[in-house]
Amino acid sequence: MSSMPTYTLEIRAADQRRQIHSAVTELRSRIREKLDVKTNVRQHVPLISGIATVAGLLMGYGFAGIFTRH
Repeated sequence: MSSMPTYTLEIRAADQRRQIHSAVTELRSRIREKLDVKTNVRQHVPLISGIATVAGLLMGYGFAGIFTRH
């Protein structure tokens, strides 16, 4: 059997449970932040707009190229 008193082991176990609980709480909050759609869209609006603009221009030129002769 362990040479440590039961009281000390109980205190260590309670401390470890608190650490695990705080780690899980922090992980949940980080996951919520990463998966928040509104925040992610706000952060990446310039990139999304640029990609949409380039895609629209390419499709426009491609569509216009069908009806023009070179």
